[in-house]
Amino acid sequence: MNNPFENITILDFTHVYSGPYCTMLFADLGARVIKVERPGSGDDTRHYLPFKNNESGYFAYLNRNKESITLDLKSPEGKEIALGLMKQSDIVIENFSAGTMEKLGLSYEEARKVHPDIIYASISGFGQTGPLCHKAAYDNIAQAMSGLLRVTGYPDQPPVKVGVSIADANAGIHAAFCLMAALYYHEHTGKGQYIDISMMETTMSVLENFVIQYTLNGVVPERMGNEHSASAPFDVYVTKDDYVAVATASNRLFSRMQDAMGMDIMSDPRFAENTLRRKNYVELKPIIGAWMKEHTTADIVSLFDQAGVPVAPLLRIDELVHHPQIRQRGMMETQHHPIIGDFEMPGFPAHFSEIQTPVRKAAPLLGADTDDVLAVMLGFSKEKIQELKDRDIV
Repeated sequence: MNNPFENITILDFTHVYSGPYCTMLFADLGARVIKVERPGSGDDTRHYLPFKNNESGYFAYLNRNKESITLDLKSPEGKEIALGLMKQSDIVIENFSAGTMEKLGLSYEEARKVHPDIIYASISGFGQTGPLCHKAAYDNIAQAMSGLLRVTGYPDQPPVKVGVSIADANAGIHAAFCLMAALYYHEHTGKGQYIDISMMETTMSVLENFVIQYTLNGVVPERMGNEHSASAPFDVYVTKDDYVAVATASNRLFSRMQDAMGMDIMSDPRFAENTLRRKNYVELKPIIGAWMKEHTTADIVSLFDQAGVPVAPLLRIDELVHHPQIRQRGMMETQHHPIIGDFEMPGFPAHFSEIQTPVRKAAPLLGADTDDVLAVMLGFSKEKIQELKDRDIV
């Protein structure tokens, strides 16, 4: 078995990013993921940049290795078909606004009636309960409500969201982990369960030591730019020709750094150890910054790498894609798409000694697998499927 989830069928009612990222991880690991989309328009990301030949690369990346069916969930026939597919599936996952699946008659409780041990996950901005459960959310809203946006950026400038939709991705990764835990639980108990994933909570959970700073010492963290609240220097510096990131979270590493710079900074009692360097970083930063500006990024990276000091250039996306580390480890994979053509994208971000995670097939065209899924899983005849198409049910 090269694909650990090859016997798992996931009925995927997700759209945009958080849910599709979760089910992409499962699909990469061999699960059969049946994506349920709106007839006519499909997932919103089918209309997101970038485009080639009028097809979205955004959608193609997140929905590789999946199947697509179209289904009008608001119609009685659509609901009946969805429940029939739930009966045949191991996992159901959705990321509509809280309460949407209940209104459609496709909630966990309804799914349990046709499949008592179903595993069912919901991803939403704020979870299925609580005073904010019905509040609309996208990634930047979750970043704001989780505290992440407030601590990102420079103290003398407005808050800045993380450059990518990190709250979406983080929720999707947490959902995948929880679904795997539920599969393991099911394997040993025979019981399914419901999983409620909140983007606000999953993002809050990765705020490192910010929450603990408050609960332990009453300190409300604020923006620190590229600095770190517990270590210094841990920052991005301007160099002679660009920028460089440096991280020294121990006296050992800082000693290596000062030696590589040809300086004796630790003899100054203000900078003798890490907590003092953090406390007095306003005085330390210009000392290091002046040295950085006299050297190129390449020279600094080479010098610090030789000394064993954590250092990095700030890679542009084009530099990242072609970087030898990415290429040698096979992180970029080619998708053979029938309309877009061949294009590269990030592959599965882990490497197994036994499990294979290739892009087995391109992201599906809208509704491409409807006929096959309805015929094979539900036994519908060609005439029945055509009648549903004529009535815009599928």
